[in-house]
Amino acid sequence: MYKEQLNLTSPEPPVQLRQEASWVQFHLGINRHGLYPRSSPVVSKLLQDMRHFPTISADYSQDEKALLGACDCSQIVKPSGVHLKLVLRFSDFGKAMFKPMRQQRDEETPEDFFYFIDFQRHNAEIAAFHLDRILDFRRVPPTVGRLVNVTREILEVTRNEILQSVFFVSPANNVCFFAKCPYMCKTEYAVCGSPHLLEGSLSAFLPSLNLAPRFSMPSPWIRSYSLAGREEWEVNPLYCEAVKQAYPHNSSSRLLNIIDMAIFDFLIGNMDRHHYEMFTKFGEDGFLIHLDNARGFGRHSHDEVSILAPLFQCCRIKRKTLLHLQLLAQADYRLSDVMRESLLEDQLSPVLTEPHLLALDRRLQTVLRTVQDCIEAHGEQSVVADGPVGQWAPDSSRANATS
Repeated sequence: MYKEQLNLTSPEPPVQLRQEASWVQFHLGINRHGLYPRSSPVVSKLLQDMRHFPTISADYSQDEKALLGACDCSQIVKPSGVHLKLVLRFSDFGKAMFKPMRQQRDEETPEDFFYFIDFQRHNAEIAAFHLDRILDFRRVPPTVGRLVNVTREILEVTRNEILQSVFFVSPANNVCFFAKCPYMCKTEYAVCGSPHLLEGSLSAFLPSLNLAPRFSMPSPWIRSYSLAGREEWEVNPLYCEAVKQAYPHNSSSRLLNIIDMAIFDFLIGNMDRHHYEMFTKFGEDGFLIHLDNARGFGRHSHDEVSILAPLFQCCRIKRKTLLHLQLLAQADYRLSDVMRESLLEDQLSPVLTEPHLLALDRRLQTVLRTVQDCIEAHGEQSVVADGPVGQWAPDSSRANATS
């Protein structure tokens, strides 16, 4: 099936597709609990392969278009030109999403920027994978940093004429390229090598949609993507009561998984979680895939507490998640220290600046205080869920209404 996907019609392909390839083993290891098991040697091998294997092709993403059902270029390529990513294929036929460096490590997102026009940061994708693994969610695809030779590993291997046409040499003799879109995409928005080498993140592709179908759902706490609009959850403190009564949040672990995702997004400062995806195969109790984290780690000096709305409006959390967070708040296992050590594995280390690492500790304390406030208001039995499903406590509606 993979050979058909790759259109390998030649009886003698240049490289034999190997079932033991790390990306194939990664795909085969996905289960209903996460994208990979704890301490997976396959993930370590996959990260190493993405870091070192030569590329054999480069192109724009097609999987996003298939997931949307049509090519909506206003969604796939942002008119501002700040949205730029490519699909790279390696010599073992594995694929990865490449996001190039757009900002220096010490640059913060300007406070006047809306979240939906913010840059996508390659180091945020890398750091999000490490944080997700530390939190034991295992819902972010394996991601690694790499210095890419944009001439040899992108321009010379792509067959896409549009992609070829956006490459140019800057006045400083650096090789650059930019996003192709019908509006304002110009050389001013280009990314450039030095002169050929460019930092970027590589996120492993999930199985093809016709091999492992996924569905996309809007988050109940989706934000308004207009300049002045506000959603119901932003003005109605009892919003969660309606969410809890509606399918699928009234019977499955979906809402608890959404709260996990909200905690993760708050820690990285990601306000751009408008949809989530799940594998169809695992049903209603499957995990939420934490895709597209590049708008995280934009402002270390600001904590956007509204991201935690699912937690403080619903006042529910998995016991497993809470115990993990409490452990990472201890001096011997401080989150910033564990992250700092984990990120040393990456070729592009230091991936995060020290202020971003320290912001994780500060935000973690905010999450724990929020949980404690909920426990004081509703009792631990109503707040902390032991099982995968967990029924809402009979008095939780009354307690929320009172608060």
